[in-house]
Amino acid sequence: MPDRPLNSIPPDRSNLDTPSAAGLVRSSLPEIHFNRAKISLKQAISRYTHQTRMRRRNPDSTELQAAMRTDLDRLSTSLDKLDQGLIRIAVFGLVSRGKSAVVNALLGQKLLQTGPLNGVTQYPRSVYWSAEGQAKAELIDTPGLDEVGGELRAQMAREVVDQADLILYIISGDITRTEYEALRELQTAHKPMILVFNKIDLYPNQDRQTVYRKLQARFAHEGEGKPFLTPEDIVLVAAEPAPVEVRVEWADGRVTYEQESPPPQVEELKNKLLEILDREGRSLLALNALRQARDSEGAIARKVVKLQREDAEDLIWKFARWKAIAIAANPFAVLDLLGGAITDLVMIRALARLYGLPMTRHEAESLLKSILFSSGGLLLSEVGTGLLLGFGKSASVLAIPFDSVSGLATYSTTAIAQASMAGYGSYRVGKAAQVYLEQGCTWGEQGANTVIQEILEQSDSNTAIHRLRRELEGER
Repeated sequence: MPDRPLNSIPPDRSNLDTPSAAGLVRSSLPEIHFNRAKISLKQAISRYTHQTRMRRRNPDSTELQAAMRTDLDRLSTSLDKLDQGLIRIAVFGLVSRGKSAVVNALLGQKLLQTGPLNGVTQYPRSVYWSAEGQAKAELIDTPGLDEVGGELRAQMAREVVDQADLILYIISGDITRTEYEALRELQTAHKPMILVFNKIDLYPNQDRQTVYRKLQARFAHEGEGKPFLTPEDIVLVAAEPAPVEVRVEWADGRVTYEQESPPPQVEELKNKLLEILDREGRSLLALNALRQARDSEGAIARKVVKLQREDAEDLIWKFARWKAIAIAANPFAVLDLLGGAITDLVMIRALARLYGLPMTRHEAESLLKSILFSSGGLLLSEVGTGLLLGFGKSASVLAIPFDSVSGLATYSTTAIAQASMAGYGSYRVGKAAQVYLEQGCTWGEQGANTVIQEILEQSDSNTAIHRLRRELEGER
């Protein structure tokens, strides 16, 4: 996609008045988020690069190395995007809604071709935008979502949406069913979105306000439990107003009539974009890069788990047998629970090492708790049944001096039952841990999920990120 540099890089603002302490903290948050994201991505790249080098020594890991290469490249691309510091704003809509005109109006010059025919834009095109020296962004113009060559255009749209940090969706009147469905499809990417009502110059003011109120009402009640758009996300513009006839009186008394094009009416949209970019642009960059990194790490984890499935199954069964034997031999109930928990923790960390995924003892403990408490039956079998059988086993040991035959029989029966239950419980824990690891959970203080959660929790209530918070948290 050809890029056209415009204007200059934003000037130094270090000489502005010092804000209040609270304001300083809020203004510094995007930079904190940005730097945390860079550290997270650098650590992930370093970790997987090291693993790739280590696996080169194993001739059987060729397939795994090849599988990881593509996703490792994607991680590097996400870091490069952060290094560029360029916020990408993608412009979508159906044909003839004025997408290219909106981009031209924001730029203040006609760089992109527009016209009365459908499909003037045949492929995504990007241009740099530096409005009044306050923001540096990339505007991406796209073909109409309803044009011919559906699958190819759909693929292009997915690629653009994936790279975008913010989406402008252009309509030119009350939203149609086709536009509505396309809008919902775009919204599944969970990116901040602004609905741009273009060509308002073609509507009398009363009709314009009627359409505007209908749009506000439609989205005010949309998406119970799943945010969609708010009325504040709707902006009215006239990117390329239709020419109007003006009367010209000449000095010699002649009167002629000429067509004159009024200036674009996009100040509201421009101000809204500048506000978003200035207030949370760096956070948006960080959030999108982290989500892409998380997806790449998840893909790596799934491939590793798939290729290591046999070894993992053997490992889980080995720990299940060890746990069963240890539980059967130990006569004390409290030690049964403690030893069983330690065995499961060691197994989880061994699985993580087998997959080459990072995990500390603390993270393994958190995962074990999540597994136990996400399954009430597993928790009951591991703790409740273990205690009951363990105390029964302890009681039978105490009874051996008085009745050795009966005591040994009771101990053996109870020990076998408890060992079977413990071994099965350990196997279930191992299989559940596999699922967690296969989903690409990113552990640790600098893990992608950890930093994403921080950004979401620290976002102000009036930000675009906050409006997406429930959706983004649902991805985790």
